Amino acid sequence: MTQQKSYLDSTRDAYDAIAPIYDDFNAGNDHEIWLGEVLLPELEKHGLTTGRALDVGCGTGRAFGPLRRRGWSVDGCDVSPGMIAQARDKHRNSFEGLYVADARELPRFVGAPYDLVLALNDVVNYLTEDGDLERCFRGVARNLAPGGLVCFDANNLIVYEQDWLAGTGETMGERGWDWKGLTEEAAPGRVFEAEVGGRGIESSVHCQRHWTRPSIETAMKAAGLVDIVVLGQRGEGPELALDGNAADALHYKLIYIATGA
Repeated sequence: MTQQKSYLDSTRDAYDAIAPIYDDFNAGNDHEIWLGEVLLPELEKHGLTTGRALDVGCGTGRAFGPLRRRGWSVDGCDVSPGMIAQARDKHRNSFEGLYVADARELPRFVGAPYDLVLALNDVVNYLTEDGDLERCFRGVARNLAPGGLVCFDANNLIVYEQDWLAGTGETMGERGWDWKGLTEEAAPGRVFEAEVGGRGIESSVHCQRHWTRPSIETAMKAAGLVDIVVLGQRGEGPELALDGNAADALHYKLIYIATGA
């Protein structure tokens, strides 16, 4: 097993390495369906309309299109300069504010306050050190408008049992990019590692931590965020759905919707 790096070094280096192929690597994750047709309608049930959104861990900006098509103004930040460079290239004809920023040290951005703050695609799981969640959530709260909503996801342990243990892995994409689990044993709250490599990219190690629901909710409360609802996510593509009774064995992700205290 590789020596664990800090969150900043680990996540930045891993995503800088895959930035050129990130969109192809994740082609099966359709944001128009996931965000546009599933998450946003759920948020609208809790009073969300349109306004200004901040996408924390925005990557190449895959959430920008579904939001902008529905009338949102969007800013984004990511710890990886490589991912922000890709986002700037893709969205150079639009008006998003794009920033390189550590999710644990979010400033109050120029575009704040935001009516919606998103942290999707495992952002909180890449925060691996004690205290990281609270630091991230305090930065989110710092940028949230009164009455605004926060939406983020967190992986259940089943994800790590299936995809992050030694001996697990798969070839992803037509160009032969490989995902290989490196962690010997699954346990709640531990850090997991997996290696990504293949044609045209430098091999890199991704580190994530499984955060239990009590740990997440404690950090939210300490940062001044209040749970509205926690939903279980299941299925893929057009079959993707959210359930009100979240269960570790059934749902690979939990979706948290919260607001400021």
